[in-house]
Amino acid sequence: MVWNGDAYQARFDEIAAGGGDVHGEAELVRSLGPGSVLDAGCGTGRVAVELARHGVEVVGVDLDASMLATARRLAPGLVWHRSDLAGLDLGRSFDVVVMAGNVPLFTAPGTEAALVAGVARHVRPGGGRLVAGFSLDRGYTLEAYDAHAAAAGLVLETRYATWDREPYDGGAYAVSVHRRE
Repeated sequence: MVWNGDAYQARFDEIAAGGGDVHGEAELVRSLGPGSVLDAGCGTGRVAVELARHGVEVVGVDLDASMLATARRLAPGLVWHRSDLAGLDLGRSFDVVVMAGNVPLFTAPGTEAALVAGVARHVRPGGGRLVAGFSLDRGYTLEAYDAHAAAAGLVLETRYATWDREPYDGGAYAVSVHRRE
């Protein structure tokens, strides 16, 4: 899939200009009290920029050059990496790794376990968290995701129906918080 980072960002800018909340993901992540966050599949940096605005150390990673070009233009002072998440090795861990925006659904079918393992390598031991939200009607199930997280050494802490922390009720979207003990 070919992306246009500026066009993608313009969609969120338009929502925000109309009074819409485009920072639900960042709000949930901030509620966990992280000092450091890896925004895995950061796109144009919307979540990363908002977290940094609140004093959180953020590193963004995405595979798409156009998305990263927009992110770098919007926040040149943040650290941005171009990488596939499955093979990601930044040589460090983070308090929270977040995959917002249906990131697992943009992974080639059959590579979801590698994706989860790649980002989970960056979850801080002793309580770090992986937070991911994605639609459940596109072939990647919660059961599969939970199994991939467990294989990567993470346990389910909580699950929500939305980034606004509405209780999960078995619907078509879920936000999962997994923890590394």
